[in-house]
Amino acid sequence: MSVHAYVYMTSHVHLIATAFDGELQNVIRDFKKYTSKKLIEAIQEHPESRREWLLKKFSFEAKKSERAKNYKLWKDGFHPVILDTLEKMEQRVNYIHYNPVEAEIVFHERDYVNSSYRNYEEENTVFCNVNVEPLW
Repeated sequence: MSVHAYVYMTSHVHLIATAFDGELQNVIRDFKKYTSKKLIEAIQEHPESRREWLLKKFSFEAKKSERAKNYKLWKDGFHPVILDTLEKMEQRVNYIHYNPVEAEIVFHERDYVNSSYRNYEEENTVFCNVNVEPLW
């Protein structure tokens, strides 16, 4: 998979990506499975004041959906959008990078470290730790 743009927030992730085999839904499914396991492990292993509440919430969601065994962190499905014009690509990249500003977490996109914004800034040598292939 190639990641072209992303932002991860406290409750959701936005991502522009291309699957090498053309099966993006399989990549997203595997991503959700892997990250769910790792996040549950982290919650169980590290002292966290909301540990019990989080585990109960995720357990409740698993029982409610009847699709997960013990815990359910992610919503079902995802919302793929075909970006077949430069205008659509620019609009989505800008939307993704503006999310933390809209949420009033930062004043400018470049100040949010959990995003690919810096990969799109000209002459920026400080990049994120995710391998990003910018669209332009």
